[in-house]
Amino acid sequence: MRWSAAVAPGWSFDAFRDVARAALRADIAPEHLDWQAGGQGGLLAAPDVQAAPAVREAPRVPAAFVGLAGCVLCHRDPARHALLYRLLWRLANGERHLLSVPTDADVRQAMQWAQDVRRDSHKMKAFVRFREVPGERDRFIAWFEPAHHILERVAPFFARRFAGMRWAILTPEASALWDGEVLRFGPGGAPGDAPAEDAGEDLWRTYYAHIFNPARLNPRMMRQEMPSRYWRHLPEAQLLPTLIQGAGARVRAMAERAPVAPRRRIPVPAVQPPATDTSRNPSLAALRRAAQGCRACPLWEPATQAVFGEGPVDARVLVLGEQPGDMEDLSGRPFVGPAGKLLDRALAELGIDRAQLYLTNAVKHFRFERRGKLRLHRNPEPSHVQACRSWLAAEIERVRPQAIVCLGATAALAVFGAGFRLMERRGAWERLHDGTWALATVHPAWILRQPPHLHEEAYRHWLDDLRGLDEVLQRQSRDA
Repeated sequence: MRWSAAVAPGWSFDAFRDVARAALRADIAPEHLDWQAGGQGGLLAAPDVQAAPAVREAPRVPAAFVGLAGCVLCHRDPARHALLYRLLWRLANGERHLLSVPTDADVRQAMQWAQDVRRDSHKMKAFVRFREVPGERDRFIAWFEPAHHILERVAPFFARRFAGMRWAILTPEASALWDGEVLRFGPGGAPGDAPAEDAGEDLWRTYYAHIFNPARLNPRMMRQEMPSRYWRHLPEAQLLPTLIQGAGARVRAMAERAPVAPRRRIPVPAVQPPATDTSRNPSLAALRRAAQGCRACPLWEPATQAVFGEGPVDARVLVLGEQPGDMEDLSGRPFVGPAGKLLDRALAELGIDRAQLYLTNAVKHFRFERRGKLRLHRNPEPSHVQACRSWLAAEIERVRPQAIVCLGATAALAVFGAGFRLMERRGAWERLHDGTWALATVHPAWILRQPPHLHEEAYRHWLDDLRGLDEVLQRQSRDA
C-alpha cells in the first residue's frame, strides 16, 4: 500500500519530523511513500501517512541527524524529503553509524546539499544590503534572492547583528520583519517593495573604490566568492567593470611610484573633552558627534563606536549604566541588549515610559575580551570612568535631570565618588551637592547573572529599589 506525505512548509524541520515520525511508527518503508512537498508525489492519490495506524514506538535518532536534516530541508531539491526519510529509516533499522560513512551515496548527497545551504547562508550574510525607507527614521528594507529556503535560518543572525534598528528582508517566497524586539515571518514580496537606493550608497561606493586594491585583483576568485547573480543588488558592483578595467594602469602607477618610508607609528590627534565654557554650549547632538573621536583611554581602539546617551533633552530622570555591551556597541544605542530588555520590563511594571528618560553610561566604549567569536564583557576600570567623566558631566549639564538612577557600581562611582559601597547603600535616595536626587542600585546584568532559582527574587528586590522613583519625581514637582 502506498501513502502520501506532505511537508508544509517544505523547509520546516518540525513539519518533516511529524510526518517522518508517523511513517516510522507505522513501519512504512521509504519506497511506499510519495512525498508531496515541492511538486513531488505519484499520479494516483494515496492516503495521508499521518492517518496510518502505529505498530511500533518511534525510534530515537542520533543528534547528528537532527542537525543535518535541519540544513538539508532548506535545499531546493525536491528529492530532499525522500532522501532524509531514507536515511532515517536506515538509522532506525540497524545502521546506527550510517552518518559516519562518507562513501555511502545517501550520506554523500545529504552532506553536499547541507554544504550548499551553508554556502548560501554565508552569501546571504555577506550580500544583504539594507536601504533606509524614505521618510521613516531607523527603518530599513533589503531585497534578496537566496538560492535555497534559508530566510528563517539566517534571519536570527541579522536580529542579533542589527538589534538596534527596525528592518525587513524580502525574498520572493517569504519575508522577515524585526521591530527591535520580535522577529516575525510573512509572505514573500517583489523587488519593487524595497527602496531602490538611499543616501548612504554614494558614501559606500566612495569607500569601496578607495579600498579596492588593483594589485590583488583576481576576477575568477572574485566571481567565485561574489557570484554575478548577486551584483545587481550590491551598490559597489556598479563600480566593478570600471575598477577592473583600470586595474592594470593603477598597478603600473603603483610600481613606478617612488618608495616612501613607513612611519613607525601613526599619530592620533588628541580629542579635547567638551568645553565647560557655557558661551559655546554645544548641544547633545554635537557632543554625541564629538564623542566618536574620543581617544582619552585605550577602549576606543577595539570598540566599534562610542555609545552616547539618548533621550529627550529635558528629561526629568537620567538613567546611568556602567558601559555599553556587545549589542549596544554594534547598534550605537544604550540599553538594547538583554539587560536593556530587563530594564524595559521593570519600567513597564512601574508605569514609566522609557521614551521620557535619558539613558546613558558612565563609560562610552565597550570593554571586552575575545573568546573565539564571542566578545565577553569586562568591567571598566576607574581610569576609564575618569576618562569619560567630562562627557557624562556635559550630558548632565545639558539635560539637568531632577533625579539620577545609577545602575551598578561603576555608575555609582561616577556619581557618588570613590568609597561608595553599593550593596550597603542600594535603594536609598540621596541628595547630591547640587540638590539633585540620586539612587544607586544593581545593574540589570547583575540580575541576569544570578542562579535561575534566585533570578525572580533578585528582580523583585531590584524593582523595590526603583519603586520610589515616581514619589521622588512628584516631590520634586511640588517643590518646584
